[in-house]
Amino acid sequence: MVSHSVLQSREQNPTSKRSLIALDALNFFLADVVGGVGPYLAVYLKSTLRWDAGAIGMAMATASVCAVLFQTPAGAIVDRVEHKRAVIIISALIIAAGCLLLVAFPCFACVITAQALIGSASAFLPPAVAAISLGLVGPHGFDRRIGRNEAFNHSGNVTAAVLSGAVSKAFSIGAIFNVVALLGLSSVLSVLFIKRSDIDHALARGSQHTADNENHRPEGLMHTLRDKRIAIFALSAILFHFANAAMLPQAGQKVAETKIMDAGVCMSACIIVAQFCMVPAALLASKYAASWGRKPVFLIAFASLPLRALIFASTSNPYALIAAQILDGIGAGIYGVLGVVVAADLTRGTGRFNVVQGIIATGLGIGAGLSNLLIGFIVKFAGYNAGFLTLAGISIAAMAFFLWFMPETKQLSE
Repeated sequence: MVSHSVLQSREQNPTSKRSLIALDALNFFLADVVGGVGPYLAVYLKSTLRWDAGAIGMAMATASVCAVLFQTPAGAIVDRVEHKRAVIIISALIIAAGCLLLVAFPCFACVITAQALIGSASAFLPPAVAAISLGLVGPHGFDRRIGRNEAFNHSGNVTAAVLSGAVSKAFSIGAIFNVVALLGLSSVLSVLFIKRSDIDHALARGSQHTADNENHRPEGLMHTLRDKRIAIFALSAILFHFANAAMLPQAGQKVAETKIMDAGVCMSACIIVAQFCMVPAALLASKYAASWGRKPVFLIAFASLPLRALIFASTSNPYALIAAQILDGIGAGIYGVLGVVVAADLTRGTGRFNVVQGIIATGLGIGAGLSNLLIGFIVKFAGYNAGFLTLAGISIAAMAFFLWFMPETKQLSE
C-alpha cells in the first residue's frame, strides 16, 4: 500500500510540466544511445576495418560482458545517490566518447576499450531513468509514466534507425557512431531541463516515505531479497528472454541462406516493424495493467513468444517473417513496461527498487547469452526448425511457470 505521506507529497508538490516534457525528450534521445552501437558495429568492423569473425566476436562480447557485470552495481549506486541526473549525464558522455573513439582510433585495443566503456556506462541508464520517473510521478502514476517512457523510447529507435540509414548511405557506416554521440549529447541537454527539485529521491528508490520524512531509510537488501515473489518474477523474466533472445538473429540467418531477400534489408524491416508495434503496445500495456492487473497483461506477452517461434519454424518467406515481428512488438512492448512496473510493485516501501532491477537485469543478460549459445548449437546440428521449435517449447514452459507461480502485484501499488 502507498502511504498517505507519499500521496500527500505528490499533491502538495506536483511535478512541473517542464520536467515531464524533458523526461519525454530524454527517453526519445536515449533510445539509440543505450543499444544503438551494437547492430552496426559488426558491419563496420567487417566492411570498413576488415576484421575477422573472431576479433569481431571479442569486440561485441566485451560490451555485453561489461553491461552484465555492471547491472547490479549500477542499480545499487542509483538507489544510493541523490544526483541521479548526474548519473545519466556522465553515462551518456562516456558512451558518446566511446563512439567517437571507435571512429577516431580504429585499432583493436581502442575498439575494445571503447566497447568496455560503452557497455559499462549503458548499465546505468535504464535504472537511472526509471528512478527519476518514479521520483517525479510517485507510485500511483508510475505504470502510465513507464508506458509513456517506452512509447518515446521506441519512437526514438525508429527515428534513429532511419537517420542512421540515411547517414550511412550519404557518408559511410562509420558516420553512424557520430550520430549516436550526438544523440548522447542531446540526452544530456534533455536531462538538464528536468528540475532537481521535482524529483523525490526517496520515492525514486522505492521508499514508502518521501525524502522529507525521517523514516525514509531503505531496508536491508537481504531482507528485501527474501521475498519469494521477487525470485519468481526474476526467474520468469529470465525465461522470457531465454525464449526470445535468439529468435530474431536465427531468423535473419535463415533468410540469408535462402537469398530470397537481402538479409540486411530484411533485418532492418523486422526491427522497424517491431519498434512501430511496441509504441501502441507499451501505451496499452500501461493502461490495462492499471485496470486489469499486471498478470493478465503480462501473459499476453508470454503468449506472443510461442506463436512467433512457430511462424519462424513454418516458413522461410521473408515477408511472413517480417509480419511475425508484430508479435515481437507486442511482447517486447508489454515487457518493457511491466518489467519495470512489477519490480516497483515488489519493492514498494523497501528503498531497493533500482538494485533489484539491476539484479534482474543481470539475470536477463545471462539468459539472453545462454539462449544464443544453446540455439546456435541446436541449429548447427539439427537445423533452424529444430531451433525455433526448441524456443517455442521454452516459451510455453515460461508462460506456464508465470501463470502458475507468479501472484498479481497491482494491489501493492494502491
